[in-house]
Amino acid sequence: MNEDDRKEMKDRLTALRHELEDTLAHSEDASKPVALDQPSIGRLSRMDALQGQAMAQETRRRQQHQLLRIERALRDLDNDDYGYCDDCGGDIDPRRLRVDPTARLCLTCAQSREA
Repeated sequence: MNEDDRKEMKDRLTALRHELEDTLAHSEDASKPVALDQPSIGRLSRMDALQGQAMAQETRRRQQHQLLRIERALRDLDNDDYGYCDDCGGDIDPRRLRVDPTARLCLTCAQSREA
């Protein structure tokens, strides 16, 4: 991976990190506990609220996980460890990294894990 590719990846990862941080900051209210004040809302409304809360919590968990992957990729870029497969140590195709800049496996190893 040449220096231009590395800069492009760092810019993309940084932009993704900022986007996720903003999303997480704005989604905090949706995952807060649902008030179960029975007289004020009906049973179906409470169930809808609980389902919405669970979905928001899962979305938030996934976003936090993605943020960790982005942070690791940025750290790897700074340490010149970016773009190498965690399993075989070979180069990850730059085309794969353009699709998913947080990819940790080359295509061959990723396919082996799925099989």
